[in-house]
Amino acid sequence: CITALPTVIGATGPTKAMMDDMGADADVLPLFPLGGIVYTPNSEHILNIFEPRYREMYNDILMNGTKRFVVSMSHPTEEGRFAQMGVLFQLEDLKEVSEQTADQIKYICNHKVVGRVKLNRVLNPEIWTSRDTYLRVEGAIIDDTGDLDDDADSVAEKKDESVPSDVYSQLAAATGSMLSKEEKALKESFISLVEMQHELEEDVRFTRTSAMALAVGPEPTGDSSLWTTIRLWQSYTEQRLVARQNEMQREFQDKLMEFLMKDKGVKEEEIPSAIGFTDLSPELQKEVTELQKTMSLELRPLVLESTLTMQKILEAEDHVARVNLLRHFIESEKQRLNAKKQLKGMFSGGSSGIIEKSAESLGSSAASIKSTTGSIGSMDDDDNDDEEKENDAPSSGSIFLDEDDAFQ
Repeated sequence: CITALPTVIGATGPTKAMMDDMGADADVLPLFPLGGIVYTPNSEHILNIFEPRYREMYNDILMNGTKRFVVSMSHPTEEGRFAQMGVLFQLEDLKEVSEQTADQIKYICNHKVVGRVKLNRVLNPEIWTSRDTYLRVEGAIIDDTGDLDDDADSVAEKKDESVPSDVYSQLAAATGSMLSKEEKALKESFISLVEMQHELEEDVRFTRTSAMALAVGPEPTGDSSLWTTIRLWQSYTEQRLVARQNEMQREFQDKLMEFLMKDKGVKEEEIPSAIGFTDLSPELQKEVTELQKTMSLELRPLVLESTLTMQKILEAEDHVARVNLLRHFIESEKQRLNAKKQLKGMFSGGSSGIIEKSAESLGSSAASIKSTTGSIGSMDDDDNDDEEKENDAPSSGSIFLDEDDAFQ
């Protein structure tokens, strides 16, 4: 369960404070809730801005020069509640596209996540329902990059306690010559997982090269940072969700092809890219409805589980806690594969008799993927009200390149 702020629904003043020791060090920032998405430090994201209240927010952060705001995940089941731990978006580039889009979209904005923000309270919850303007929150910024514009003393106080303070420590961590026992345990667990994936010939799996080069360091940025591996894991869980979704759709697609070619007399080269629901036979309409219900029942909990996993890592107090959490999730995945392996041995026909109920999903990372079922391109979900959307839309037919340092 995530730690969330009190609901803004029905509130007429600032919500109850979550922390007692904020004092004069509190930062007041705009809040931009973005549905069930969890972002991580040092990542970059593009947003299309069109809703009036967020147009106003961007105008304000441009005018006052801060160019930053908080993004927090919305509670998965309770409207008007937001995760206490969010991330700090810093505006890197903005393009006004009102004329090109007939004012449907005001801005296309590029951002970098430069830190986390532990929220204390929402200052103006009453406007959530009216949508007259954007929410403002009070919170404490945690610098995860060292790039923030705070003064040196402030940054030193707010930085993650696990960040090395000298160049030698950073170099040693990067080369693996000074790994902690927790970091070593994480690497060993990950290497073991990769071997299991290859033994079972999983459709979506890490390469052995990626296992040996796994980043587990405490430094906030760079190729050796644990955050790099966290984003890699997020991408993996999302890719598996997509693979599962494609698997569920494949049987119906075969039946649809048969209907078009046999019943409708459509030649293979003439098959349309889209077909209306009412153009289907009653039997296929029923199957579509049942497939939608099945996918909702089976996939939504898996998507939620993946999202909450990343949120718990985001909430972790320090580097060691993040390492231990990630290892816990890797061990859980190993248990799933071990159960699959045992079941697979019970069937002489191999894995065809196995029903796999675990997650499969989409996503992107610097890593590349080779999958026997194909892969889905990069994507970030929209917010819970479909108000502001990521610009990196998926390409459901795209195939990742086969590189040595990523997935297979």
